[in-house]
Amino acid sequence: MSMAGRMLRVARSRAKLTQRELAAKSGVPQETIARIERGHVDPRLGTLDRLLEGCGYGLEVEPRLGIGVDRTQIRALLEMSPSERLERALRVDREHALLWRDLHRVAE
Repeated sequence: MSMAGRMLRVARSRAKLTQRELAAKSGVPQETIARIERGHVDPRLGTLDRLLEGCGYGLEVEPRLGIGVDRTQIRALLEMSPSERLERALRVDREHALLWRDLHRVAE
């Protein structure tokens, strides 16, 4: 099943609508809704938006979690012992405090 099909099925289920009821609300034929939900066809963006709107939902742009995260730093931290992580955190905190102090001096 496609992502669009899963989204539509979940939205329709939460709205407690049958495919036929959604078709009547959205103006999209029930057969098309069935094909989308089965993953046989990927709808156009406008069609998907209209169907989701009929269920009381909408399409929104949100950042994907984890995209742009440098996992090498996470792995490096996990390889440290708890005491090493604590020492590093304290050192970074001191460095931030010094940087903050210097920024205030420059701003004055």
